[in-house]
Amino acid sequence: MTIPTSQSDALVSKWEGRRFLNDRLDWNLLRTYLVIGQEGSISRAAARLHITQSAVSQALKRLEEQLECALILRRGPRFDLTAAGEEVLRIATDIYGDISRIGAAVEERNDGVAGKVRLLSISRVQSPLYDDFLAEFHQAHPRVELEIEVMRSSDIISSLMQKTATAGLGLCRIPQPKLEQRQLLRQRYAFFCGQRHRFFGRSDVPLEELKSENFVSFVSDQFGGNLSPLAIFRDQQGFTGRIVASSSSFEEIHRLVCAGFGIGCLPEHVLDKDIEEGLLWRLPPAEGIVDVDIYLLWNREQKMTIAESVFLESFQHRLATANDS
Repeated sequence: MTIPTSQSDALVSKWEGRRFLNDRLDWNLLRTYLVIGQEGSISRAAARLHITQSAVSQALKRLEEQLECALILRRGPRFDLTAAGEEVLRIATDIYGDISRIGAAVEERNDGVAGKVRLLSISRVQSPLYDDFLAEFHQAHPRVELEIEVMRSSDIISSLMQKTATAGLGLCRIPQPKLEQRQLLRQRYAFFCGQRHRFFGRSDVPLEELKSENFVSFVSDQFGGNLSPLAIFRDQQGFTGRIVASSSSFEEIHRLVCAGFGIGCLPEHVLDKDIEEGLLWRLPPAEGIVDVDIYLLWNREQKMTIAESVFLESFQHRLATANDS
């Protein structure tokens, strides 16, 4: 069958267009679009890339022109991805992952990244993803020294605002204007008591009976603090018990609850072993109290060393990969 000349020319033109796209598509445009998709905002993408909003918008426009299709649908200050935009974002994520693996392969033979990374963290961060990332990062960059200091979330935020650390892992209930944040994990908080408490071992305790019990509380478990959702829950439910002990340290709160000072609200996913060994007893409500997020935090205005930049980029990519899977 003979293809008409007009159709033949169209097919040739389409094939040449695809070949041109494959050969000439600028990865920097895809990288910018990837950040736009991850951030869900032109302004946040600009802040993360350390360029102007205008430059981000121009890069998006150039990419749409090269691909000859719209990638986003603007709705005032917000936007949604088109079907093509969703697919391009998925492909860009895969490409970024492949490029990261190329870098890791080269660095295994000749890793020139060296320096110090200072990471601030709240205590008891239990996350297989975090543990795996640290193992992979050390294997890829053995000359990078990692210093981890444990402190409460408010101090982590203060230190990052003052640019005295590379990054932090902590609670951040109110987003800070200069800090970037990526969710690492979500903790469900629930009520617990220790062996010496009269509710220990009882499965028939109604929520009403808890309302007059004394509490062991985190310092940030107050209105305006990072754990204020716990205080709000007690207030809304009509709890009247007083706070008899408090601390900013998980270990000390744990100690005081086990000692029978009062009931305490603790992240349940880190206490499986304590419950199994009979140190703590889970109290109602069965669904727990509230979910609290732990974030990777850093100051977008801070000038980073190569080691710090590689650490942050690697951590962000690990989180993005986990969210996509």
